[in-house]
Amino acid sequence: MNPKSEVVRVGKRFAVVIPKSVRESVGLKEGQQLEVKVEGRSIVLTPRPDPFKRLGELLSGIRYDEEAEREAERWLLSG
Repeated sequence: MNPKSEVVRVGKRFAVVIPKSVRESVGLKEGQQLEVKVEGRSIVLTPRPDPFKRLGELLSGIRYDEEAEREAERWLLSG
């Protein structure tokens, strides 16, 4: 199900509960950060990627062993 819109109520402290169907359609997880911006008279919430997940993706291709450490040391000392 990919809802186009849902109606929610603004609660105490201006809290808004994002409906389950909307959360599931964008893959939103509890604790995830959202970017909040104003476009005209609309409020747009955009899920921000998990920085730790992204870091893991970036580092997954990096090898680290004794040879890599020696190679890095040689490179640093050669400059």
